[in-house]
Amino acid sequence: MFATEVRALLSRRTPADPFTTYQAVATALGLQPPCAIQRVAAALEQTMREDAAAGRPMIAALVISRAGDMPRRGFFDFAVALGRFPEDRRQHRAAWEAECAAVFGTSADASSLSGLARDHLISNQRIAVCSR
Repeated sequence: MFATEVRALLSRRTPADPFTTYQAVATALGLQPPCAIQRVAAALEQTMREDAAAGRPMIAALVISRAGDMPRRGFFDFAVALGRFPEDRRQHRAAWEAECAAVFGTSADASSLSGLARDHLISNQRIAVCSR
């Protein structure tokens, strides 16, 4: 599977540029449709299992959807199943923001990372529009 490669790719993220998209991970790994995103999701779930077992922050939290500023629903469902996030979906954003901050070992305002996720998507959308 690609879990080792995904972990290596995500380990290069920095607090200044913390997020990437599922599509960007697929592209970086050379995965092509069909099933590229599903393969990325399976690898991310494996990293989540490994991180949960080792008591580490889940590095998979750094992968966000192009359609929003957070990971896809499957990330949250799996984090709940692993006992890492609360079942109450209203608490998921705060839990995810805290997880992102923990990935970088920082006590920085986790909501500022969430703002970076929005900025990341806006910036990438501008680039995509300009390159058409």
